[in-house]
Amino acid sequence: MKMLRVPLLVVGLLMGSQGFAATAQQNKMTTCNADASAKSLKGDERKAFMSTCLKAAPAPAATQQEKMKTCNTSASTQSLKGDARKTFMSECLKKK
Repeated sequence: MKMLRVPLLVVGLLMGSQGFAATAQQNKMTTCNADASAKSLKGDERKAFMSTCLKAAPAPAATQQEKMKTCNTSASTQSLKGDARKTFMSECLKKK
């Protein structure tokens, strides 16, 4: 019985953690809501703003790909390997 508890606990934790991750749409909603509040919008004005804000196109995925290429080229130029390369790539990709 104890052997069954551990795998079930792990599966439960993995499935539960996915429920807490915010989706891109939820993040966008939060951002648009904060912007509307900062502008003190109310009623129909707020509804129109939220509609427009939520329909706005997300940032293109190509930006992340371009960033990856740039960071990869920089790491290669510096002849980084192993953990040093991983650390560099992580920090480089976090930059905006």
